Order: sequence, then structure tokens, then C-alpha cells
Amino acid sequence: MARDLHSQARHFQIKLAETDDELIAAQRLRYRVFVEELGAHGPTVDHANRIEHDDFDSVYDHLLLIDTRRDPANLDHVVGVYRLLRSDVALAGPGFYSAHEYDLTPLLESGRRLLELGRSCVDAEHRGGVAMYLLWNALADYVLGHDIEIMFGVASYHGTDPQKIAESLSYLWQNHLAPPDMRVRVREEYYQPLDLIPADRIDRVRAMAQTPALIKAYLRLGGFVGDGAFIDHDFNTTDVCLMMDTERMSARHKQAYTRRAGGRG
Repeated sequence: MARDLHSQARHFQIKLAETDDELIAAQRLRYRVFVEELGAHGPTVDHANRIEHDDFDSVYDHLLLIDTRRDPANLDHVVGVYRLLRSDVALAGPGFYSAHEYDLTPLLESGRRLLELGRSCVDAEHRGGVAMYLLWNALADYVLGHDIEIMFGVASYHGTDPQKIAESLSYLWQNHLAPPDMRVRVREEYYQPLDLIPADRIDRVRAMAQTPALIKAYLRLGGFVGDGAFIDHDFNTTDVCLMMDTERMSARHKQAYTRRAGGRG
């Protein structure tokens, strides 16, 4: 398996966006995934230029996974992206993106170094391979390099009907609710409860089958969810806020998260 990962990894470069073209390529990937695949619409979508963008893009760091076999001139060479905003940058400028959905007071009052994650996606051609592994290892380097203590961000289910994912949402509420000192809450005007099904009626297998792979990955690393879901009609998603406290992560979780990928591109 390690040799296979090394073989795949040689086709990739991973870096932070440094140029306008690199940022546009990231926004093009977001358009392909969020708009063309998942049906997002609204003010962040620019169909003419085939990009998904917003005002926060100018202050975030954009972690890019580049397929070196693709021609950069076509602006489709970025095949994975994470948008990253540290608390020192957010609090000196626009604040956090997810603050329009969630009351982030418990995190802001903690005095700890925060990192907001968002707009993560991988090109359809590269899912299920080494791409996410490389992105997560690079993200671990970023977290360690900036002494981040809490990572958080919105993660999404496709669709806007919470009843269709009621078992999964209820399972998160029963088993992965954040401790009170970290428990952000959906703003009251948008609040959708997570506890839709009683605990004794939840089937774990069915609940996990309804849960997106990225959310399951965060939970395996010791992640928690905030209180409530946000129905995002523009993005055609149901959102939960996920948090990971590096101090609360078990030794096994830390090892899994901070392990470096062999043979990075």
C-alpha cells in the first residue's frame, strides 16, 4: 500500500496558492464540484467565468493539490483544495465565514489559536485515491507550523431535507456532540435540531451509511459537532459544524493525523 501511495503521489504537487491564476484554478475546481455536481447557485456562482468565489477568498490561505500531468494553461490542474483561515487573520479583518451560520462565541472566548477550514473538495477523477491523503498531511503540516489548537468548519450533507438524513444527524447528536466549552450553536433564526430520532431507534450502520465520507473521517480523528444544522439552500446542502481540539485528540488520533505522506509531489 505504501509503495502504491508513493507511485501515485509522484504525479502531484501540493502548495499554498501564490498567484491569481492558482486562485482562479481553485475557484474553477469549486465550480466543477459545488455547482456542476452538487447544484449550488446564488451570489457566489459566476457561470460566465465558471468559478465559485466570495469576498473571503482574498484573506484565506488556499491549500492546493495540483496534478502535474494537467496543463496549467487550462486552469484545471488544481484537483484538490482546502480554504484555511487562522484566527489572527480573521479577527484582524473580516471575521470567520461560518459566523453567519453559527454563534462561535465558545471558540472565540477560549483564547486559543483557531483555524477555520472550508470549501474543501477533490476533483471527481481523483476521489478514492491518494489525493485526500496528501491534502490531509499538508494540512497537518500547516496546523503544526502555526501552532493551531482548534480546527473547525462547516461540513455538508448533499440536499436540504433533514428528514432524509435524520438517522445520521441524530447519531451525531447522541454520540459526537461537542463538550460545552466548544459547543457552537446554529444561529437561532436558522436552527435545525439534530436530535430527530430517539437514541433507541437509531441504527448505527444505517446512520453511518447516510454520513458523508469527510464527516466520518473527522469523527475518526476525534472530531465533535456543534449544536444544530444549517440548511444552505444556495449550496443545496445541510451543514454541521465540526471541531477538532488537538489537545483532546488521543495519541492514536494524533499519530494518524500528523503522519507524513511518503514521497510528496
